[in-house]
Amino acid sequence: MPEASEAVAPAPALSGDGKAVAIERLITPSAEAMGFEIVRVLLTGTQRPRLQIMAERADGGGMIVNDCARLSRAVSAILDVEDPIAGAYELEVSSPGIDRPLTRLADFARFAGFDAKLESMRADTKGRRRWTGRLLGLDGEIVRLSTEDGEVAVPFTSLTKAKLVLTDELIAAAQNGRYPATQKPENRETE
Repeated sequence: MPEASEAVAPAPALSGDGKAVAIERLITPSAEAMGFEIVRVLLTGTQRPRLQIMAERADGGGMIVNDCARLSRAVSAILDVEDPIAGAYELEVSSPGIDRPLTRLADFARFAGFDAKLESMRADTKGRRRWTGRLLGLDGEIVRLSTEDGEVAVPFTSLTKAKLVLTDELIAAAQNGRYPATQKPENRETE
């Protein structure tokens, strides 16, 4: 039976498969206590699986090598105790990078005004499943994007991939400290 903390802390919709989601739930409390936010957890490969964890600093500062090493040590300790992956695997802890994946609903509001690529499991009325354009933000849980063909509204729950597009504007924002900082979600009372 899941504990209450698992029931109220769903994993990002674009994080990965069931095992990756379970691993994310295991490591998130420790990562947050250390001042990091988990952006994405992916588990790939079968012969020698690779566990990729992307994280960012909750204070909005840039993730440096020492941050990755510190988080990697903490994650390794948790995974050694919990042992969610059978056999040997490779652990990779990194920053999401400037052209980062957008995995949480809040990311689409946070990066409104920048260019992004979206991929959906459902086609729009024109039969398209992939779009590139300027993020306009959110309308509830609908991601809005301005494309060359007009505005597109894509339900967050239908997205399979989303990421920022590396543009001169995005690079300049990151270099000039205008890259949007993370925002702490409001605490919600459980019913």
